[in-house]
Amino acid sequence: MQTRTLRSDLMLLITAAIWGTAFVAQRVGMDYVGPFTFTASRFFLGALSLLPLLLILKPAPVKPVEGKIRLNLWQGGLIAGSFLFAGATLQQVGLQYTTAGNAGFITGLYIILVPIIALFWGQKTGRNTWIGGVLAVVGLYLLSITDDFTLAYGDLLQLIGALFWAGHVLVIGWLSPQMDALRLSIVQFFTCGLVSLGVALFIEEPTFANIGMAWQPIAYAGLLSVGVAYTLQVFAQKTAPASHAAIILSLEAVFAVLGGYFLLGERLDMQGIIGCGLMLAGMLISQISTGNDSEKGSKKEPQVEMLH
Repeated sequence: MQTRTLRSDLMLLITAAIWGTAFVAQRVGMDYVGPFTFTASRFFLGALSLLPLLLILKPAPVKPVEGKIRLNLWQGGLIAGSFLFAGATLQQVGLQYTTAGNAGFITGLYIILVPIIALFWGQKTGRNTWIGGVLAVVGLYLLSITDDFTLAYGDLLQLIGALFWAGHVLVIGWLSPQMDALRLSIVQFFTCGLVSLGVALFIEEPTFANIGMAWQPIAYAGLLSVGVAYTLQVFAQKTAPASHAAIILSLEAVFAVLGGYFLLGERLDMQGIIGCGLMLAGMLISQISTGNDSEKGSKKEPQVEMLH
């Protein structure tokens, strides 16, 4: 059992590393194509890379739940894909105005936002979530507030995007018991790709030549970040404890900073380093359960699971 858990944790760590360094690919890709063209190419490629898994993984059995709204695969994929498009677009456009490290840490705030937003659905949240949230807000202030006390534009887009990533997690948590997760992912990725392509054709000038020049970052963000990392996450979370998964996947933000530092030459001053440290601490603390969080009669917090 311990060996299996360690193997799952390692798979999750590799997933976090791929997702974190994908921020570097997303920045480099926009040297050749616009943000919507990059997003469309990335998610089309990611969706295509998952199709072979349909031959390997059988659909998960779905048990009908009485009294709850049920959607079919296409309806669910359209809703999830819309949230995915909003989060991915804000993240991609924001990367034009901020660093990969900042984007990684601010996007990671969805981990704290998920249980806070879920309060509106009557789901209780633990004390540690609020402690973690306060630390994360202080860290965000140190990381992103400019000299004139305004939030940097690129970081603001990442913060709004984090709200949509949190909404996406909640939507997936609502839809996943109703349909097969793999098929839902493929449909939502195609949906995101189609909407992104429509916007790209309207406001950008995508060409096959430019897409060809960006093939390496597109391949990394599409094949590795979506296809490989998603597959690792699916298999790892079958055996990894939920607490392990949430904490390890939150290290995505650290890998984003490391990737930006070593591959793009991005630097953080001492204030930024302290801000990142507080944000990471807030993310980790928010995932630590306490005895009071599991009292009888309290509703379970939604499990944080992000499909990139």
